[in-house]
Amino acid sequence: MRWTLVVPLKPLARAKSRLSDTAPDAVRPRLVLAFAQDTVAAAGASPAVRDVVVVTDDPLAGRELAGLGARIVPDPPRRAPDRTRGRTPDDGLNAALTHGVATVRLGRPDAAVAALNADLPALRTEELTRVLEQAARFPRAFLADAAGIGTTLLTALSGRELLPLFGNASRMRHRGSGAAEIMLPGIDSVRQDVDTGADLRTALSLGVGPHTQKAATLLPHPGHPPRSHP
Repeated sequence: MRWTLVVPLKPLARAKSRLSDTAPDAVRPRLVLAFAQDTVAAAGASPAVRDVVVVTDDPLAGRELAGLGARIVPDPPRRAPDRTRGRTPDDGLNAALTHGVATVRLGRPDAAVAALNADLPALRTEELTRVLEQAARFPRAFLADAAGIGTTLLTALSGRELLPLFGNASRMRHRGSGAAEIMLPGIDSVRQDVDTGADLRTALSLGVGPHTQKAATLLPHPGHPPRSHP
């Protein structure tokens, strides 16, 4: 089983606003790009990964991530919200993932696909490989984030729709949709996404990839000295 990973990424200038108390506006876009670079590099090195598709409209991110071997797919145009229907907490993200999967399966209808967050700077290839091997046992599966509230990975085997429900309380949403929850020890790096300064400090203590390690030196008070993977 080899997976195509679909990684959504907002325009860098608009991403990770909750890091504003830790990363100044001049530094935050570079930090966000570094997160994505380390995520894509670690994910693409896994023997369980066939290829990585990044859904983004950011030209700089597109160039840099393509240089790491990712295929870049433009974000779909945003439609005006339908006020008469209920909406998931992050329709933009879920629409991007659905579009990315549809693009992949247009060329390879039998592709096994996985949505992976772009903000996993401590990601270790061997831990992701273990998670994907476990996910191959289920038609759809997901991995909760370190806080136990959100989701960092959602998978769907060939012939199954991904059905992304990312946003607030996505762990509960994905579990309610019938996806199996992956429960493994020793996979902290796959669960540690970064939304806040506290998240960043935890990721730095786990050991981050080289791009985040370099970008973190620009922070006024990172909280932990950046540590690379062992």
